Amino acid sequence: MASPAIRARDLAKWFGEGDARTMAVKSVSFDASFGEMLYIVGPSGSGKTTLLSMISGILKPNSGSVLVEERDIWKMGSDELADFRLNKIGFVFQDYHLFPKLTTLENVAIPLILKKRDWSESMKVAREYLDIVGLAQRAELPPVKLSGGEQQRVAIARAIASRPDILILDEPTASLDGDTGRKILEFVRDHILNDTRCIIIVTHDSRIFEYAHRIINMEDGRIVGEEHEK
Repeated sequence: MASPAIRARDLAKWFGEGDARTMAVKSVSFDASFGEMLYIVGPSGSGKTTLLSMISGILKPNSGSVLVEERDIWKMGSDELADFRLNKIGFVFQDYHLFPKLTTLENVAIPLILKKRDWSESMKVAREYLDIVGLAQRAELPPVKLSGGEQQRVAIARAIASRPDILILDEPTASLDGDTGRKILEFVRDHILNDTRCIIIVTHDSRIFEYAHRIINMEDGRIVGEEHEK
């Protein structure tokens, strides 16, 4: 594997105070490397999504640190952290978060527009990434006209259009049948993963475990095991 993309150390997150305090993540440490497809797995309520939110700069931990390319993201100011999320992280949400009133092409262009790229240039780049995921011919359609697998690929195109170093997918196959889910992971492995990108996937879908390089198992807010698949 290449150099570490993420170093998480002693991460902890709780909600509420006193007797009402609930520990979501308990002193979790791990590394994720460039060129690696890392899975974080565990039952519902095990802390997977909370952990994702902390390493991607969305949810501040109560203690611990997250170093991305050797920079502690939780020591950044708010503007710097927003830039970090926009430029370094691509996030594919479980329910895709596509905008229904925009075309497929416009949905993919959103991160480029947020980076203040010229409109016509943003559309050109978005079309290129739609082509990468095999959906150039669907560019002018609204998301409602696409299948679940196609919407997932649009979400991936949008996430990678700004060329992030770290791509995070939250339950990418939860709404897909087994065959479509495997095709999505094969596509990510063959066309998105490279030596300068780290991919982290949260899932409980054992049908796609074969595509992981490494699997971290979580339970009750802690890492309870690690497996090397490839």
